[in-house]
Parts: sequence; structure tokens; C-alpha cells
Amino acid sequence: MSDCIFCKIANGEIPSNTLYEDNDFRIILDISPANPGHTLILPKKHFENVFDVSDSLVKDAFLLAKKTACALMDLGFAEGVNILQNNGEAAGQTVGHFHIHVIPRKKDDGVTIKSEVFEVSEEEMGRIAKTIFKALN
Repeated sequence: MSDCIFCKIANGEIPSNTLYEDNDFRIILDISPANPGHTLILPKKHFENVFDVSDSLVKDAFLLAKKTACALMDLGFAEGVNILQNNGEAAGQTVGHFHIHVIPRKKDDGVTIKSEVFEVSEEEMGRIAKTIFKALN
């Protein structure tokens, strides 16, 4: 996609702090980090969101996220890690290009990702579970 900023970054048209690159991906430091070492896994090919990506590319992207998370832990940037991937505006996706955030976390760092708990009755939970179970099986 010619006007996608993440396509331009992933393909080297816009400079970035690149941490890793292969034929399919570029891993960069986020320019608006939640914490130092906050990285983005960007595919070089444009996909709007996870629903558009092949299973094999999703697998490869999450393996890179795991590798990045391990490096952040090993290097002391993190005591824990959030691996986050948003799909659609309602889910907080702000750039229409599939990407994965790897956010290093330290105890009491003040970063908040958790939302309030949504209360659901046991009966409703059962109905939801049955519906999703049928769709997945």
C-alpha cells in the first residue's frame, strides 16, 4: 500500500531504529514507547489486520515476538513482557497495518494495559462458551 507509513518503514523508505530484518519482517523501536525497548514487529507486505494474514506469517510474526521478548528479558530491559496485537479501531488499532507490540515491563512501571472487569453471569458465560466452542470445532 503506497500511503501506509508502516509499509514505508518496514521496507526501508523511512528511517527507523531497526533491531532485526529478514525477507518478511522488520523489527523496530516504537517512536512512542510505553517503556524503553518497546518494539514493533512489522511485516514488509501490507496486511490491514490479523484477519488478512496467512497462518504461516502470523506464526512467524509471533515467533519473532517471542524471540524479541526473550532478548528484552535477557538484556535486563524487562522483568515481564506484554505482547500485544490490536485489530480494528474498536480494539485500539491506530495504524491499518498488521503489527505486534512487544512491550518490556518492570514491576510498578506505571504502564496500564488492563481494563475493568466485565461482569457476566454463569448462565451467560455458558451460552458464550457453547457458541464459541461450536465455531472453533
